[in-house]
Amino acid sequence: MRSLAELTTLRVGGTPSSLNVVTTQSQLIAAVSAAGPEVLILGGGSNLLVSDDFAGEVIKIETQGFTNDESACAGAWVTVEAGHNWDDFVSAAVSSGWTGIEGLAGIPGTVGATPIQNVGAYGQSVSETIAQVRAWNRKTNEVEILFAADCEFGYRTSIFKANPDTWVILSVTFQLPLGTMSSPISYDELAKKLGVNLGDRVPTTDLQRAVLQLRAGKGMVLDSSDHDTWSVGSFFMNPRVTQAPEGAPNWPEASGSVKVSAAWLIEQAGFGKGFTLNGRAALSGKHTLAISNRGNATSEDILELAQHLRNGVLAKFAIELKPEPRLIGLSL
Repeated sequence: MRSLAELTTLRVGGTPSSLNVVTTQSQLIAAVSAAGPEVLILGGGSNLLVSDDFAGEVIKIETQGFTNDESACAGAWVTVEAGHNWDDFVSAAVSSGWTGIEGLAGIPGTVGATPIQNVGAYGQSVSETIAQVRAWNRKTNEVEILFAADCEFGYRTSIFKANPDTWVILSVTFQLPLGTMSSPISYDELAKKLGVNLGDRVPTTDLQRAVLQLRAGKGMVLDSSDHDTWSVGSFFMNPRVTQAPEGAPNWPEASGSVKVSAAWLIEQAGFGKGFTLNGRAALSGKHTLAISNRGNATSEDILELAQHLRNGVLAKFAIELKPEPRLIGLSL
């Protein structure tokens, strides 16, 4: 039996009592309906920290493919299977002349996971292009269509994340504008990388390439030979506060709150790249927002380091960092 360490990007986690790999929506519905209430439903395993003591049931979604409804009158209306690799879909969209997700290149995981977290990066988020989500409701035993307005999207959250035991995502439909030019660049780092000004537009192929280069430079593109990428990417969310600490990179929001860089908070609290407590779990050598497995870390090693970083930031700034990944059998 394969362990969760083999199925997650952090490469930690116990061995399940059963592993059911499903390749069709009907198989997925049947497997979920037959499973117990504590079953772990797994996509790419890129946003999970699972306990080494985990020994429950696992259903792994490997449904593949996507279709474009050519009759749609506004852009591309593309329905993607939940188990389809996200970055592969981004590449297909760029090559097909569909825009709106090119800034999300290089993000690991599956398409079905993106609405749960409302995945976002470099000024784009999936909630901007998701039209509807087809999901199995485990409580009513029915397939439901949730339109974007029903999904309660927020910063790294959704109705699916708030109710993890209710829906199992079967497919996601995106409404993507047609074209070969990106949306206006709204992210400073990306504009500098491209050598353009904020608000400029560039070919989507150029933007995709620049994002992949930026992510690789931060250890955010999976590479089995690079322990910096043995992570969940950003471990903490950028916190929302009423007033940013002096000197902190921040982004004012329409609600009146201010989003502050979690990486800056961690660094200013005294934790630099490569910081470690025991050598097994460490901050990435490329980016202080990623906690990495140096090769033999346990789930408790990862959790201990996360707690240490959170407590350090809380002591210095009175700001409590919240984890971005889902924790299974563990609590921060």
